[in-house]
Amino acid sequence: MAAIASKEAFLPFREYQTWYRITGSLDSGKLPLVVAHGGPGCTHDYVDSFKGINEIDGRAVIHYDQLGNGNSTRLPEKGPDFWTPALFLEELDALLKHLGIQDRYAFLGQSWGGMLGAEHAVLKPTGLKALVIANSPANMRTWVAEANRLREELPQTVQEKLLRHEQAGTITDPEYITASRVFYDRHVCRVTPWPPEVARTFAIMDEDNTVYRNMNGPTEFHVIGTMRDWTIEDRLTLIEAPTLLISGKYDEATPLVVKPYVDRVKNCEWVLFEHSSHMPHVEERSLCLETVSRFLSSHDTDA
Repeated sequence: MAAIASKEAFLPFREYQTWYRITGSLDSGKLPLVVAHGGPGCTHDYVDSFKGINEIDGRAVIHYDQLGNGNSTRLPEKGPDFWTPALFLEELDALLKHLGIQDRYAFLGQSWGGMLGAEHAVLKPTGLKALVIANSPANMRTWVAEANRLREELPQTVQEKLLRHEQAGTITDPEYITASRVFYDRHVCRVTPWPPEVARTFAIMDEDNTVYRNMNGPTEFHVIGTMRDWTIEDRLTLIEAPTLLISGKYDEATPLVVKPYVDRVKNCEWVLFEHSSHMPHVEERSLCLETVSRFLSSHDTDA
């Protein structure tokens, strides 16, 4: 089989650079799919498998590292006031215009990427023909409540270690990190050992956690960053784009977390992956990619 063409480049954004990669051709006639990673503060690596949609249906798949992350300009000196949803919405608009696809595209956001996608969709961009929200909260308070409910199901010794270090402020202690991993292995990615692309994202975040630390906090369940009170629940009825919602049976994005999308987005289909947690695109890769491809293909001819 011939290798699929891909192109990597940088988008000038403000005085910085945003890295992106196109897998396939923008001239395929199919809706090009923009994939946004989570975090905030992860990298494209752990959602890299979505490029496989090109092999299924021939559409172009665009990955990018959001500003401050991965191959894009790192800004460790920037504080919480800089890292806002508005910044990343501006960056997304710049990418769409740079690629010339702003009049016709699909968007897939995973976790925080789905929150960004929802923020984008409620603005009713005319070019957005299909939206995929993957494993994303609609309200961070619900997310934290559910994460802590799941945390209470961890072994008691693990819970005690987490609480002790959080109270002492020693959340960089190896014991705390090891205890946190028990939660991640249950509710973030259940493939063990983690696949290289997933491990790579977390390794890069260990090098520079500026965005995650400022917007989220130290862990998935200890959310003390600027996004701690974020919600889009009251704006979801504004979304007009056909929407696919995906989540996993063991997901930290529990049914309660994703339910507002089902209840309030007018044209929303929900698919629950029975053998996955937060990363169906890794844990049930083939089924997940086929599900997304089917949904996108049904909207390729939308005006």
